[in-house]
Amino acid sequence: MATKKYDLIVIGAGPGGYVAAIRAAQLGKNVACIEQEPLLGGTCLRVGCIPSKALLESSHRFDELKYRTKEYGLVVGDISFDLAAMMKRKDKIVKNLTGGIELLFKKNKIDRYLGKGRFDGLGKVVVENGEGEQTALEADAIIIATGSRSADLPGVVIGGGVGTSTEALSWDEVPEQLVVIGAGFIGLELGSVWARLGAKVTVLEYMDRIMPGIDAKIADSARKILQRQGMKLRLGTKVVGAKDNGDGKCTVEVEGGDPIVADKVLVAVGRTPNTAGLGLESVGITVDRRGRIPVSEGWATTAPGIYAIGDVIGGVMLAHKAHEEGVACVERLYTGTGHVNYDAIPGVCYTSPEVASVGRTEEQLNEQGVAYKVGQFPFRANGRAITLGAAEGEVKILADAKTGRILGVHILGASAGDLIAEATAAIEFGVSAETLARTCHAHPTLAEAVREAALAALDRPIHM
Repeated sequence: MATKKYDLIVIGAGPGGYVAAIRAAQLGKNVACIEQEPLLGGTCLRVGCIPSKALLESSHRFDELKYRTKEYGLVVGDISFDLAAMMKRKDKIVKNLTGGIELLFKKNKIDRYLGKGRFDGLGKVVVENGEGEQTALEADAIIIATGSRSADLPGVVIGGGVGTSTEALSWDEVPEQLVVIGAGFIGLELGSVWARLGAKVTVLEYMDRIMPGIDAKIADSARKILQRQGMKLRLGTKVVGAKDNGDGKCTVEVEGGDPIVADKVLVAVGRTPNTAGLGLESVGITVDRRGRIPVSEGWATTAPGIYAIGDVIGGVMLAHKAHEEGVACVERLYTGTGHVNYDAIPGVCYTSPEVASVGRTEEQLNEQGVAYKVGQFPFRANGRAITLGAAEGEVKILADAKTGRILGVHILGASAGDLIAEATAAIEFGVSAETLARTCHAHPTLAEAVREAALAALDRPIHM
């Protein structure tokens, strides 16, 4: 079996892998990228971020037309939806974006290999396609970017009406009763999709709060809004079993409570790194108890010339975090510089209203003993939010009590996922609340609420 040599091999073509491959090609390197799925883009583009947002948008527009037209002075007739058409739109978007990555690979002269990649010693990777054919590759540097998969839950049997987010993105009818296990971003987003389309949704969460990792007060405000929208949230509930009954119904067993019968069950209890079957033992890499690959400075593993990024290492499992690591890892390799500020990685939950967060929370600052000031500003006092009919929520800024430097920003409200970009830039460049407050913001915009929250942190809000 002939061996083809490259400067860099990337295993995995998700947000971290394909970006790393492109950046290396831009730096003049000869690059190969291995991906076992026919479509490029990883979970995010195929069965995650992109398709879920497509369905969220369709369901949101239906919900707006059905329940809020009178508020805007609009008169419409009976409103209905075509679920098959929604799915078709979602699939078209996925196809267009994944096809776009293929074009980028061709433009940057990246060799794409379809199949499962595994190590065969240092600097060596074997690619095996679905028909058992193998291709041997070699490179001085190899990046592992194989992403993650939906995590399992003991006692929960996947199959039939019990599925993960992948299945919940393709159901061909709206379940009358839907149980969502897990109140993180994935569970709440997909729960929102099906609730808007008519499902009665019950979310079961082991913790005593929703959205772990989000500022507790912001998350609690979001909980109240979701409950007003009709979503049933059962916190502090341990699921000990779930299965398809074989009669069109599913049963969920909870500790200390009666079984719950539903038409569908969505399991959204986190994600597990895809590190099995990579042949890591052949290069001396040992994963931790959660299946993650330990890395040191520059995303280097314990094996010479092998690096790892994204969901297979520690930290938040977000596409843009993997993206940043992919670029930084490659630049560290070939230019000597490359850095990721992990305090400036935003997170967004696309419920309605959206929830976005960057930097540290009050809970973290209290644990670390950091003195801070809080600036809050409600969207009900923002002119643009009122005209949009989106006055729920607030912007919350946490600033260092001594220096005024912004340490965390948390937003519940319309377009929070876009507004958080300004806050992320502020944290990245060490901006103070004073500087942000003195930056002119266009009127009327939602972004003015961010400025007003900065002013509030200085004890001088104008419009509150």
